[in-house]
Amino acid sequence: MSGLTTSSVIPFPRLLLWLLAVPVLLLIAYLVLMDNGAISQTGAYLHELMHDGRHLLGVPCH
Repeated sequence: MSGLTTSSVIPFPRLLLWLLAVPVLLLIAYLVLMDNGAISQTGAYLHELMHDGRHLLGVPCH
């Protein structure tokens, strides 16, 4: 016996969802927690949104 049961197999649609969601969530976390204007140079609104997000999460930013 290989020890592999049908309950331990991840369905492909669920796996695909996680493979797409994880990089997007990591990018959002980077933008909110670490960016400090390196990527969010598109305008004051995005910069302030990320800055307020850092304060909301309790991350020191200045």
